[in-house]
Amino acid sequence: MSDWFIERITQFGERPALIHGANRYSYAQLAEQIQRYSVQCRKQGLSAGDVVTLETDYSLHALAALFALFQLKAIVVPVATTAPPEIQLRRVESRAQWTLQLSAGEIQLTPLHCTEAPHPLVEQLTQQQHPGLVLFSSGSTGRPKAMIHDTERLLAPLEQKRARSHRILIFLLFDHIGGLNTLFNGLASGALIVIPAGRDPISIGAAIEQYQVNLLPASPTFLNLLLMSGAHQQFDFSSLRFITYGTEPMPESLLLRLKQALPNANFIQTFGTSETGISQTISRSSKSIQIKIEDPNTEYKIENGELWLRSKSQILGYLNHDMSRFTADGWFKTGDIVEQTEDGFLTITGRREDIINVGGEKVTPSEVESTLLEMPEIADCLVYGQKNAIMGQNVAAEVVIAPDSPNDRQALKRRIKQHCRARLSAYKVPARITFSKSTTFSDRFKKNRISQPGSKTEESESNSEQDRARTDTTKVQ
Repeated sequence: MSDWFIERITQFGERPALIHGANRYSYAQLAEQIQRYSVQCRKQGLSAGDVVTLETDYSLHALAALFALFQLKAIVVPVATTAPPEIQLRRVESRAQWTLQLSAGEIQLTPLHCTEAPHPLVEQLTQQQHPGLVLFSSGSTGRPKAMIHDTERLLAPLEQKRARSHRILIFLLFDHIGGLNTLFNGLASGALIVIPAGRDPISIGAAIEQYQVNLLPASPTFLNLLLMSGAHQQFDFSSLRFITYGTEPMPESLLLRLKQALPNANFIQTFGTSETGISQTISRSSKSIQIKIEDPNTEYKIENGELWLRSKSQILGYLNHDMSRFTADGWFKTGDIVEQTEDGFLTITGRREDIINVGGEKVTPSEVESTLLEMPEIADCLVYGQKNAIMGQNVAAEVVIAPDSPNDRQALKRRIKQHCRARLSAYKVPARITFSKSTTFSDRFKKNRISQPGSKTEESESNSEQDRARTDTTKVQ
């Protein structure tokens, strides 16, 4: 890892770094723990270029272990899941040689006796004496891809970060590019990182109130869960200055709901991918889903409506997959469908694989979801493509009824169709409407359209048990 990052952590000294439950830690304590773990790992035989799975979640000890491994020039594979098949898959696909687990603040470094030769990209990092970071895709549309980053390159843009006094709640997972981006940015600027007791709306709301959180990074799916739970009414959110959202398209009507519920917070859309890192963006306003990419380290262009990126912090490659999503000159095909205004702002309308093809007409689920969420009777919804013998596909919607709405479902179906017909082209109007107490989302709090019956991807292999998680209004109210 670049020496400047460790030096900066050390220089922040007694400045508060981390709150985790009843425990508070300074940057000096974090720096001390990093050095302690670094010595222990070296004594146990860990060498530069070794691939190590770090099987844990956020804590002082997890952060210290992560940075100690970077300091030793290891290749780190963060693993936040507790499912044994998922853990084993990540060990195998990354060709891990060690696993590092934590128990009562002590590291347990265990050799895995991997018989495969190091991957050429790992050897490249070893020759350069650079640490590495391996992240996995969700696996929701097939075999999870193992992506390897040069950590030096990933962290380089943060060297110019100025010290800030923000209190940041860390929400996205320890093995997710968004979660790590929040962590790295926070520590590089001397912010106070707050680790909540859980990732449910009530735990998040309690942490915001108790620790006077200024910045909440989340996904649109989770932010809607927050509204549905009433956590913003149960707890004091007045300290929240910024709410950043990303990982999936934000329905415009949901953003307006959020802004109405939390008028003092600035809503900022972020954008990035596991392959290219998180780019610097500007939102047109807190009520707009339009963003502009303004990052000296990132180039973008639009090809046939799809956003392509090329960044200085993008991955070296995949450990277990071909590079077909990259062009020969380094452009990454994100799969995100966008529209661009004359003044350069982008609207992300959806993912290419989620597009519904109704007799040759294209429908983005987020547009229909935004229309549905204009209705006060609807608390949540999930739109997906259903197979149709004549049209190929039609639009289907799963709807969660708001708690105070009348329970006459047939009448509500009629109102939904009338509402949609008044605002959408006929082929975009849901042909099938079902009601549920819940909609499905992944462990990364993204809409999960893959599990829907009759969807175009229903036969896709999914390796993630956690992608079957559901949001249940009876649990979050």
